[in-house]
Amino acid sequence: MADPATYRPAPGEIPDSPGVYRFRDEHGRVIYVGKAKSLRQRLSSYFQDLANLHPRTQQMVTTAASVQWTVVGTEVEALALEYSWIKEFDPRFNVKYRDDKSYPYLAVTMAEEFPRVQVLRGAKRAGTRYFGPYAHAWAIRETVDLLLRVFPVRTCSAGVFRRANQQGRPCLLGYIDKCSAPCVGRIAPDDHRALAQDFCDFMAGDTARFTRRLTARMKEAAADLDYERAARLRDDIATLETAMQKNAVVLPDGTEADVFALSGDELEAAVQVFHVRDGRIRGQRGWVVEKVEDVTDAELVEHLLQQVYGGEDVQAGAVPREVLVPVLPPEVDQVEDWLTGLRGGRVHVRVPQRGDKHELARTVLKNAEHALVLHRTRRAGDLTTRSQALREIQEALDLATAPLRIECYDVSHNQGTFQSASMVVFEDGMARKSEYRLFSVRGPEGEGARDDTAAMHEVITRRFRRYLADRAASGELEIGGGDDEDGLRSGPVDAETGRPTRFAYPPNLVVVDGGPPQVAAAAAALAELGVDDVALCGLAKRLEEVWLPGEEYPVILQRSSEGLYLLQRLRDEAHRFAITAHRKRRSKGMTVSVLDDVPGLGPARQASLLRHFGSVKRLRAASVEEIATVPGMGERTAAAVVAALQGTATPPGASAPTPAPAAVEESPGGGGAPRPAASNRDGTTVAGMLEA
Repeated sequence: MADPATYRPAPGEIPDSPGVYRFRDEHGRVIYVGKAKSLRQRLSSYFQDLANLHPRTQQMVTTAASVQWTVVGTEVEALALEYSWIKEFDPRFNVKYRDDKSYPYLAVTMAEEFPRVQVLRGAKRAGTRYFGPYAHAWAIRETVDLLLRVFPVRTCSAGVFRRANQQGRPCLLGYIDKCSAPCVGRIAPDDHRALAQDFCDFMAGDTARFTRRLTARMKEAAADLDYERAARLRDDIATLETAMQKNAVVLPDGTEADVFALSGDELEAAVQVFHVRDGRIRGQRGWVVEKVEDVTDAELVEHLLQQVYGGEDVQAGAVPREVLVPVLPPEVDQVEDWLTGLRGGRVHVRVPQRGDKHELARTVLKNAEHALVLHRTRRAGDLTTRSQALREIQEALDLATAPLRIECYDVSHNQGTFQSASMVVFEDGMARKSEYRLFSVRGPEGEGARDDTAAMHEVITRRFRRYLADRAASGELEIGGGDDEDGLRSGPVDAETGRPTRFAYPPNLVVVDGGPPQVAAAAAALAELGVDDVALCGLAKRLEEVWLPGEEYPVILQRSSEGLYLLQRLRDEAHRFAITAHRKRRSKGMTVSVLDDVPGLGPARQASLLRHFGSVKRLRAASVEEIATVPGMGERTAAAVVAALQGTATPPGASAPTPAPAAVEESPGGGGAPRPAASNRDGTTVAGMLEA
């Protein structure tokens, strides 16, 4: 580790002028590039006491072995030079932008004698007009396929073009009028170029001119009684309108803007941009930003604009009149001047405050937030990140060791009916789905628990009672005894198969979905069983607070911490698993029938009975002989059906049975009033009797 004092410039050497500076390591590699309005003030800030610097800045200045600078005339020149050096040297301590995919563009090769329309990715080529980027290549091809009817520009490759020219016969597109066939001389080069230019103008947003032109020609053809030509022009107008509708109108016509959004934490951020041309979203791009240097959101925006517009191959049309950002860059005037020079016209950088542009910015922000969640989900497989998450949980909950096995419990029901609970297991920070378990909450009377806390108490009791029974059967009563070399507790195995028993492994940490009431119920269950070496906490969803048993105040983890992220994943997975089980039980309970318990009467025979008699009411009134005539039925089964139906018939004057509650959207703890299921007049649930 180098001492910054060893390469600190002497007083008076650094000029008080705008410029760009480079830090190099001992091997001469550029590790950081920056710009400054005053080189003297900026560079002096790096050589202060290390304790006052940000940790990442400390690492940079101690890794560097020298610093160099270049004086420029204006801050705009410094902005351009900084980007070119970042692109050239790829410094390790500068902000890194990783495109989350290679976005396709619609390209028109205007530099060729016969311009070609195609889909391109990667670096841009000189003399080619680009439109986009688009999220999907198929979206471009759909648009091009529509527009070729009106603008039959060449789309074939050079090889296909040469072969058609040699054979004197165009390809299929030439025969179906989706190509003007310049390969066989059907159109002159200048006319084909004009056709390609019209295609570019339409894609650039000048759409009204072409619809007006085609409308005028259609009316002329109709006036000349040339109805076939008028019909073709009418279809061409409809084609253009369809192509325009594929890009949603979000802002008034003529609006040109790029809308940026940023969502992230101290380590990384997700960036999204929507390209709006002529009031329509023409494309979308996204990046994941690694904050390898200490930067604010405003500085991130500045770096982002350099990334998007600073390429050597950027075209004037790529810079819009407006650039809408979440926060203004530090030197917004210099950024605007730089973008104005690239565009050749005035460019405004601003933060939308109200109206349609503000609403669109909120939409872009939602996309950025979703992209960040997706990125974090993907990075969950990273071993270093998982280790950090477990270490943070260990420190926050004051555990002796990192919780390598965590179990999370959640309860789901619908107004107290069909109560189900889930147990999900994460080992070493990763989901272990083979260890997931489901519980049907029974309650003391077999009709379910009275509330969520009672249900949680029952589930925890059943899980650890089973564990203790398995341990006792194997002669290992001590929980936590016999840790294996990986830190996971060993458990009993089946003598025949050699596999662990159903609840073989106790967790290092139990997490329940809920606050103090649920935590208290789980703690009581563990205490009643004598389990005292399993850590317990609850995660309350409203404020993402972590509650410990008997504590008056919760443990607060940083919103961006890996530990909280892991607990959230646990809770969400338990919630998903519990709701899935609840829905299955509810669906099955909503389709029950009195015929289900008749011996020998399966779904096929039930369906035959209902098809034959048409309704349960008629089936109830049928005799044994009549039922026995149904194909597949015998007298013994028919007698069992009659006995079952007579045993469930509603006596005269009695009220009909209350049907089971119908489906409503459930969440742990229920919510929402249930709606009764549709039923026949005899009280039998329609969904149940007609399931077959």
